[in-house]
Amino acid sequence: MRFDPSEWKERSRKDFEATWHAGPGVLTPAASGDHYPRLRYGGGKAHPVFDTIHRLRETYLALGFDEAENPVIVDEQDVYRQFGPEAMAVLDRVFYLAGLPRPNVGIARDRLDAISGILGRPVEAKAEEGLRETLHGYKKGTIDGDDLVHAIAVVLSADDASVVRILDSVFPEFRSLAPESTRRTLRSHMTSGWFLSLGACWQHRSHPIRLFSVDRCFRREQEEGPTRLMTYHSASCVVAGEHVTNDVGMAVSEALLSAFGFSDFQFRPDEKRSKYYMPGSQTEVYARHPVKGWVEVATFGMYSPAALGEYGIGVPVMNLGLGVERLAMILHASEDVRMLSYPQFYPVHLTDREIAAGVRLKEEPRTPEGRRVALAIRETAAAHATAPGPCAFPAWEGDLCGHRITVTVEEPESNTKLCGPACGNEIFVHQGAVLGVPDNEKWAQVRKEGVSTGITYLEAVAMLAAARIEEAAACGKPVTVQVKMAKLPSDINLRIADHAMRFITDSKKKVDVRGPVFLTVKSEVKGEGSGS
Repeated sequence: MRFDPSEWKERSRKDFEATWHAGPGVLTPAASGDHYPRLRYGGGKAHPVFDTIHRLRETYLALGFDEAENPVIVDEQDVYRQFGPEAMAVLDRVFYLAGLPRPNVGIARDRLDAISGILGRPVEAKAEEGLRETLHGYKKGTIDGDDLVHAIAVVLSADDASVVRILDSVFPEFRSLAPESTRRTLRSHMTSGWFLSLGACWQHRSHPIRLFSVDRCFRREQEEGPTRLMTYHSASCVVAGEHVTNDVGMAVSEALLSAFGFSDFQFRPDEKRSKYYMPGSQTEVYARHPVKGWVEVATFGMYSPAALGEYGIGVPVMNLGLGVERLAMILHASEDVRMLSYPQFYPVHLTDREIAAGVRLKEEPRTPEGRRVALAIRETAAAHATAPGPCAFPAWEGDLCGHRITVTVEEPESNTKLCGPACGNEIFVHQGAVLGVPDNEKWAQVRKEGVSTGITYLEAVAMLAAARIEEAAACGKPVTVQVKMAKLPSDINLRIADHAMRFITDSKKKVDVRGPVFLTVKSEVKGEGSGS
């Protein structure tokens, strides 16, 4: 079979365009100026690494590759078979698996006495024999470590907590155990698994064989950094068949990366020259991205006949490997793979819009009638805001929580107005700060550049008054709600979500909602409601 790079590239582009215009649950363009589609499920947001994995899987499948799962645990001897004399240097970067040995525990008389002391009763002969058999079964592997405590509890007729005390204080052998290394390793690159998989299946499948796997690999780095993690995801594929050449690697590279918006490719010899590749075949793939320019994104090459021969594989094999985190960093403009992969361990940057979404009313009426009361209070206060005191304006009358209620907005004092100057202030978020600002020239820049929460002081206080009136009406009682000078968000019935408040304080921003509100709302109970 011949491989036509242009055919694969065109198929990849068509698949990319189709998914780009699809609906929720598949690839959709992201907001905030992102040039690349981002996977979203309903209102949730996918993790950037797993978003990239999803897109890579979909692209591989669209290109006709079958998905495979390669062994994660690889014996040390397979690394020698693949790398030859270079294996010792490679093994320096792998994790060896270790396990705790199972101790041969004896039960002397002093130990039985100690167990009796913990249980508060003698250990009978039948229980003693059961304990010996249980510990022996654990040593031989017929009883798993997860089941040991329960098994001992059964033979001793004791509770699990007592058995844990027994193991800790009577049998110190369990506390002094140290791990013992095996010759098995966690794969440091997907190639270790491909040799095993192809060795088992190449004679049982029609050729060419096209397989891919996107899965974890493990490298014992000296330390993790902005570009290196001890565990990462490899998006790897193999094409095996009689007529397979390195040109197939070029074709797959272009087809795969075109789906991510890359264009124009360069193929440069890789100076690292891994021993499991044929000399001169190991190639680095550079692609020009619309935003990042030329970047290295993948490596491919032909497996060495010597390495293939170790597994009895009798056909040429092209292998391509791509680091998922590397690609995700490019797509999401990230400079640190640790922050990209584990954002929960790093301070979250919130935009003004995200902070504004965390500013909410603290108290609100629960019933539709209560909300109508809040609306009436707000409209009445706004209509008579400059009325001189003392003054009172009826705002609402009707049935609320089973009682006939009247609501009045008033100002009992002289030489003041019905509403204080700050009633017209509106809550904005500007450069990370939460501000209550009036509509005047001094605050024009904040109103223009900031993000409005849509909440005014008057609206927030009207909601507070309505909620308190509703609560009092349920008990058949009148109430007076008065807000004077606002100093804190709670003074004007606001709450800021904990995560937003943490970001504000960590960023040394401020919350400033100070202002003279001076609004008084009173309710009176006129009797039981008409529906009572």
